[in-house]
Amino acid sequence: MIIIDSQVHIWSADSPGQPSRPPGAIHAHRSAPLGKDELLGEMDAAGVDRVIIVPPSWQGDRNDLALEAVRLHPNRFAVMGRLAVERPESQALVPTWRNQQGMLGVRLTFQREHQRTWLTDGTAAWFWAAAERYNIPVMVHAPGSMPQLAEVAGHHPGLRLIIDHLGLRGLVGAAALGEALKPVLTLARYPNVAVKASALPCFVVESYPFRSLHAHVCSVVEAFGPRRVFWGTDLSRLPCTYRQAVTLFTEELSFLSDTDREWIMGRGIAEWLNWHQLS
Repeated sequence: MIIIDSQVHIWSADSPGQPSRPPGAIHAHRSAPLGKDELLGEMDAAGVDRVIIVPPSWQGDRNDLALEAVRLHPNRFAVMGRLAVERPESQALVPTWRNQQGMLGVRLTFQREHQRTWLTDGTAAWFWAAAERYNIPVMVHAPGSMPQLAEVAGHHPGLRLIIDHLGLRGLVGAAALGEALKPVLTLARYPNVAVKASALPCFVVESYPFRSLHAHVCSVVEAFGPRRVFWGTDLSRLPCTYRQAVTLFTEELSFLSDTDREWIMGRGIAEWLNWHQLS
C-alpha cells in the first residue's frame, strides 16, 4: 500500500531578503522551520512514502522551497502551489502552471475575513474557469464557506476540488464535530469534490487513538466514498507522532476495509491529482 500524505508544510527561517511572515499573515505552526531534510526523516520513521508539499501562507505566495524539494527528491515529493488569485497578473501563470516539475495543482486559502469575500465579490471567479479549462486540480481551505464552494463545484463540473481538513477550523471538540461536519457532507453530491481527512487530531482535545473521531470519519467515508477521502496530517501542528497519525487510519479505524485503506492512504489522491509515479 502506497502511503501519501496529502498535506505537509515546509518553510525556511527568516532572511533579510525573504521574511518568513508577510504583514497580516498567520503565524507559523511552530517556532523552528520544518525543512525537507527533517521531513524526509519523519517520513522514513513513520512509513510514509510520498508527501504533497503545500507551501504555507505565512511565507506568502512563494513556491520555491517546495519546488526545490521536488527537484532533489522527485520520487518523494510533489507540490500543490500557491497562486495569488487576487492579483490580475496571476492569470498569465495558469496556462503553464503544471509545466513546473512536480507541480500538481493549486492550493488556495480563504480562512481570513478579507479572503472569504473573494468567493462572493468576483475576485476569484476568473480562476475557477481557468483551472477547469487547463485541468488544474485545486485544494481549498475555506472553513465557513461550504455553500460558496458548492456553487463553484456546480458551475464548473470539470474542476476537481479538494476541501482541506474536512472544512474544519480551530479546536472544534468531540461534542461539536457532528454539527461542524454537516456543511462539508452536503458537498458529497458533487462528483468533482473530494475531501482531505487531514489534521483531524488537531480539532479535538484527547490523546491517541482519538476515539471521538472514529464515527465521524466513518460518516465522511460513507458520504464521499473511499476514493474521494484523502488521508493527510499537516505534520507541523500534529498533537501526536507522525506514526500515530498513520496508524490512526491503518490500524484503529476498524470499519475500513483493506481496499478502503488503499484508496484513502494514497491511491485516491494519486489518481485525483494525476500523480502517476507510484512505482
